[in-house]
Amino acid sequence: MNHPGLQTALAHCGLIAILRGITPAEAEPVGQALYDAGFRLIEVPLNSPDPLDSIRAMRAALPTDCLIGAGTVLDPKDCARIQQAGGELIVMPHSDPAVIREAKKLGMASCPGVATPTEAFAALAAGADVLKMFPAEQLGPTVLKAWRAVMRPPIALVPVGGITPDNLSSYAQAGASGFGLGSALYKPGLSAEATGQNARAFIAAWQRAYPAQETQA
Repeated sequence: MNHPGLQTALAHCGLIAILRGITPAEAEPVGQALYDAGFRLIEVPLNSPDPLDSIRAMRAALPTDCLIGAGTVLDPKDCARIQQAGGELIVMPHSDPAVIREAKKLGMASCPGVATPTEAFAALAAGADVLKMFPAEQLGPTVLKAWRAVMRPPIALVPVGGITPDNLSSYAQAGASGFGLGSALYKPGLSAEATGQNARAFIAAWQRAYPAQETQA
């Protein structure tokens, strides 16, 4: 991992909010609720309504120690558009080296999705900062533990898919560096207040799983 902003954000709290389906009007209050709970990494998938406007709204509203970016990035050309909107993080469901290289060329943090060790090492060779283990339901803590034997820190392994406050600890014990959180944290139309409640439940689970790492809003 060689992106200092991502390093700092993950050190504060390794939870990444995935706000699939959020609208620009909801972006600022939901983003603020997440920040107040302790989140410092927020992703707006590009298949959300007007995602770049949501990124702009959150970038304007939230302190600079909160890293904001885009998910479901499939086209290298989108990286520049995301950066122009204020995004600093490129999250992918796959590990296309062209997208990874474009993100790194622009000085952005890159988080490609990988499902095999071969994909993982290829993504690292292309410049990935973090490896998104996706889908986590398919891979599970047992696979994560096996990967950890050959992908030692500081390589960051971040399970995404089906993570809840109840199962987070099993992945933590297997060696997870962080987590991407989707529908258990936010669903389209969920209020900022309800999102904040979910966020605090995840923060509490994170603190139980990583007691040596203090997370403060």
